[in-house]
Amino acid sequence: MTEKLLNHHAEGPASAPPLLLGPSLGTSYALWDGVAPELSATHHVVRWDLPGHGGSAAALIGPGATVGDLADRVLALADALGLERFAYAGVSLGGAVGLHLAVHHPERVSSLAVICSSAHFNGAQPWQERAALVRREGLASLAENADARWFTPGFTVPELVEDHRRADPEAYAACCDALAAFDLRDRLTEISAPTLLIAGRQDPATPPAHLREIADAVPGAALVELPGASHLAPAQCPEAVLTALRAHFGGGAGRGMEVRRQVLGDAHVDRAQARQTPFTARFQDFISRYAWGEIWTDPTLSRRERSMITLTALVAHGHYEELAMHVRAARRNGLTPEEIGAVLLQTAVYCGVPAANSAFATAQRVLAEEDGS
Repeated sequence: MTEKLLNHHAEGPASAPPLLLGPSLGTSYALWDGVAPELSATHHVVRWDLPGHGGSAAALIGPGATVGDLADRVLALADALGLERFAYAGVSLGGAVGLHLAVHHPERVSSLAVICSSAHFNGAQPWQERAALVRREGLASLAENADARWFTPGFTVPELVEDHRRADPEAYAACCDALAAFDLRDRLTEISAPTLLIAGRQDPATPPAHLREIADAVPGAALVELPGASHLAPAQCPEAVLTALRAHFGGGAGRGMEVRRQVLGDAHVDRAQARQTPFTARFQDFISRYAWGEIWTDPTLSRRERSMITLTALVAHGHYEELAMHVRAARRNGLTPEEIGAVLLQTAVYCGVPAANSAFATAQRVLAEEDGS
């Protein structure tokens, strides 16, 4: 970890769409432990720590700091990682950073999610008083009542409370300075990135009205309210937050459906979708997200090569109904009948003559149907 950059943790394929995750005041990137690993299936996820929190150096921030200063640190991190344009999600202060980026650096933010946050944090005085308290007495007293500010009664995440206790007091106070000075209400209409607001209905720090204010001002923004969630929704309701973020950021499922249609054809996919039931819905999403959204989109192999491999695997396992579908897909991916025949002849050597015989019969029928149409 270099002291010039925010401490961060990256996960997911480097070739996947980048997604930056910002934390709340007093926490570390562990706030995203219940969400980030799942998001990394379809995105290159980078979680970062605030200055003086987690593994980030306290010297990265000073008295009188602004949210813009934090946003500049995030951009420096993105630049160092080669992330020119990225999706962004942030909680509380991390959400404010996202709003600032979307207003002041719209060319960098492809999509935005603001969670349990606000375009303003109830004026400067409460934060100035908190900053003064922390500079005078440290963080012990605030850490003692963190649960009441962060979660509904009876719920806690001890690791996050410990992160709060271990944060650097001067850096924490400087973050309070940033919250005291933050008010972006008159700039919200300038945000052009697709925006999702997620509110915790039991959040006393940034109640749903704060998120609704942003949703009403940002063109096309959507608002989701989570019952039973307080201020740190990703830690308290990770599945609900994950579902909302997946739907907003798309990633593998959205791209996967596009590729699935390109390879298999609209008619086949439409039939599969029409047969979908609540029992099979998650399986259909699994196919779109992982098979088509990750494997078939990996640029290491061309679609022609993937078709050849798929035909061979289906012959080896005797999946002839699937083989018929993928013979059609192979034609869409540019294989000629002669090349398909060469692939099947290769399977006669390595998968057996009877298997290849059935495969040739299936392929001949499909190719004849294709010629007839």
